[in-house]
Amino acid sequence: MKKLPFLFLFVILFLSGCREKTLKLQNDISFSFQNDVAYGKYPEEKLDLYLPKNAKQNKEVFIIIHGGGWRAGKKSDLTFFTRSLMEKFPHHVFANIEYRLASKDRFALPNQTEDIRDAMLFLEKELKYKPQFILLGNSAGAHLSMLYAYQFNENQKIKAVVNIVGPADLSDKSFTTYTDYSFVENHLIDPKIIDTPLSKEKFASPVYWIRKTSAPTLSFYGTRDPIVPVSQMKILDSALNYYHVQHQSYEFTGDHMGWMRAPNDEFLIQKISEFIKNLNQK
Repeated sequence: MKKLPFLFLFVILFLSGCREKTLKLQNDISFSFQNDVAYGKYPEEKLDLYLPKNAKQNKEVFIIIHGGGWRAGKKSDLTFFTRSLMEKFPHHVFANIEYRLASKDRFALPNQTEDIRDAMLFLEKELKYKPQFILLGNSAGAHLSMLYAYQFNENQKIKAVVNIVGPADLSDKSFTTYTDYSFVENHLIDPKIIDTPLSKEKFASPVYWIRKTSAPTLSFYGTRDPIVPVSQMKILDSALNYYHVQHQSYEFTGDHMGWMRAPNDEFLIQKISEFIKNLNQK
């Protein structure tokens, strides 16, 4: 972003004898901050929790879900973006989560969607109220955000999904050119959880689970993305249109990571702010 270097945006003041810290952003925005909070029984289930201070707390909670091809990445990859979002949403709670990464010996699904569920249950207990969740992820994290929101939102806990370069249809021919597509075919989903004649790729595709009650969705795709092609946006939009689900989609000029670079990063945050504000006005 075209601002001062990140280190000048905030000062962390440690409170003696306590894990909680205070994070001060510009414009007198402050959050209490806890790092690596355990939210489940698995060692990987940790999150960074940000609670607004000196202001009336909004009951909407952002859950931030990093990318990395389902088997790499870490929550710190999105720390800068999360804290930039916090300047636009100074009254919201933010939870930036780690989750169990996949390997040749461990499937991504259902473990990773279960981790999202565990994070939501933990936050409900920790916050002592029933929040509305906004799931925001990039790449594999965006896929997980959409998949969870469309498949497991019967109780309408999820207010919205923010999808940044997320695979929406894993069977799309344009996506099968992904260099690690063999992992998607063989290690993404445990075949034991599939109870339909669908292929593994279809079953693990967010578009398959879209219904008229699906969460409103905001999407961003890069025009020069060799990993998740812009054709994914068109497939997703078509499914959301069919079921009359509120959504907006935008293209940005750049590759798979181009959304993090100026001016795209500022554009994304502004559109996220507008989208959530419009939802709240309805």
